[in-house]
Amino acid sequence: MILIFGGTTEGRYAVKVCEEAGKPYYYSTKSASQEIQLVNGIRLTGGMELPDMVRFCREKEIRLVIDAAHPFATELHRNVAELSGQLHLPLVRYERIYPEDPDDILYFQTYEEIISYLKENRIRHPLFLSGAHTIRKFKPYWEEQPCIFRILDRDESREIARQEGLPPERIIYYNGEEDETALFKGIQPSVIITKESGKSGGFMQKVNAAKHLQIPVLVIRRPTFPLPCPTVQGEYGLRKEIERSVPDFFPLRTGYTTGSCATAAIKAALIHLLSGKNPIEVTITLPAGESIRIPVYTSYVEKETGFATVIKDAGDDPDITNGLSICSAVRFLPDQKGVYIHGGEGIGTVTLPGLGLEIGAPAINRVPQEMIRKEVTATWEHFHEYVPGQPEMPGIEITLSVPGGETIAQRTFNPKLGITGGISIIGTSGIVRPFSSEAFIQSIRREMEVSKAIGCHHIVINSRAKSERMIRQQFPDLPPQAFIHYGNFIGKTLEIASTLHFRKVTLGIMIGKAVKLAAGALDTHSKKVVMDKDFLAELARQASCPDTVIQEIRDITLARQLWEILPDEKHPFYSLLIQKCGEHCSSLLSNSQLEIRLINETND
Repeated sequence: MILIFGGTTEGRYAVKVCEEAGKPYYYSTKSASQEIQLVNGIRLTGGMELPDMVRFCREKEIRLVIDAAHPFATELHRNVAELSGQLHLPLVRYERIYPEDPDDILYFQTYEEIISYLKENRIRHPLFLSGAHTIRKFKPYWEEQPCIFRILDRDESREIARQEGLPPERIIYYNGEEDETALFKGIQPSVIITKESGKSGGFMQKVNAAKHLQIPVLVIRRPTFPLPCPTVQGEYGLRKEIERSVPDFFPLRTGYTTGSCATAAIKAALIHLLSGKNPIEVTITLPAGESIRIPVYTSYVEKETGFATVIKDAGDDPDITNGLSICSAVRFLPDQKGVYIHGGEGIGTVTLPGLGLEIGAPAINRVPQEMIRKEVTATWEHFHEYVPGQPEMPGIEITLSVPGGETIAQRTFNPKLGITGGISIIGTSGIVRPFSSEAFIQSIRREMEVSKAIGCHHIVINSRAKSERMIRQQFPDLPPQAFIHYGNFIGKTLEIASTLHFRKVTLGIMIGKAVKLAAGALDTHSKKVVMDKDFLAELARQASCPDTVIQEIRDITLARQLWEILPDEKHPFYSLLIQKCGEHCSSLLSNSQLEIRLINETND
């Protein structure tokens, strides 16, 4: 079992991740004020002291503790750290994402330091955005000077203010959605005092609004976590840590995209080049801002060039690149500036427009390129930030290679996309989810963008290779790039086609998917929807089929048996079936002409 200490936005995300497993877990909050829906989780309310935590974890056989509580819940953090130490329990801290320190902001380590600063500078009429729990901490100041506290509009906060004796006229209530700039303009405070509450705490919204109005900002630094432990800043990182500590919690493991693996290999090579040390893992930042840890297979330095390899781990996704070696070579170019990324063995070359990359360039998508450049810059700055007269970063040349990539690429979409000689370095999120719907939908979009770029106005979408082979015979003049696989994602494919404004879309569909689509299922995966025989029987009745045929339809186990019962492709039943499919699809494709063709696989 897993125990989460939450009550925050991070707690909600932790719940979301754990719910994906479909297994029970515990979610503990000090109060019952947080509204949160748990399907598999068990809600615990009321603060637990350390002995209660120890007893509970032993009784419930807790295997992992996730601390997703507020960064300023210092007592809870100390207890959780002590709990982990006593019971030798794995502990993960779900931390907020914090921006770099803004300019012109004064930071303080303690509340006492801020009070001293306010008094020494005789500051009047400040606005406190630090929360109800800081009313007591700032009491030595507000008992002597006029000020305003903004606190959450809930009973718990009102009770805290009442108990501390804060006059009601000094309180502003809010629900977390008010316009900061409008508030500051109305109050016109001399300074604003807030906590270093991170991205989810709206820290930068407060700072930016104050700076826009030229109001000074005083910030209380977040306390350091009392125990070194794995720290995550998002859902992907948390899931990976759960998979490491409780391997049987999720039915399937997540993995890393080739873009993340390439970024990690480059960072490892650069670290070895700069430090002479061999990293066993590196931490990289994903496009959404969170950080994840990726193991490094090997690294070394030879002839002033750093080399490193990361083994692609796609988790339990049937990714054809799983297990490939993603290799990097990094060297400095002292007389140049910038980061230069080249493709070596096994990295494909772009030969068609539409991918957002120059023809002739390596098939390394823009998101991984951006990840690489940011990680290289951050790594250089990390190793030079304490050196007096820090040197400017020289040019850095990177060569990526994937042994065996050219062979593997023949079994991917790359040849159709005009990528020759190897695989692509791709990935928009940095993480591969098991049997990743996201990855498949992104490949659909990329194929369509290529079609658009080479001048296709008419595309033919079809489920997979077999249906494409059959329907392609009907459109001999269309190029290969005009034929797009939708898999099970008919609705998503049509939405993408609509945004790209194709003049005509032909939907080629076999009977198995057609009967699901006609009944309203735009995602036809067998795990999500099954054939509705009552619907088909009603359709047969509308097509004036005799009762004997209707009963035969009720008795089928596979949709393809319909061809045996009604072998005439021009039968009114199939016309109605196509009509129903069109009714569900047409609203998704408002800018294009839609044509639906039912494919009879029995004629193959």
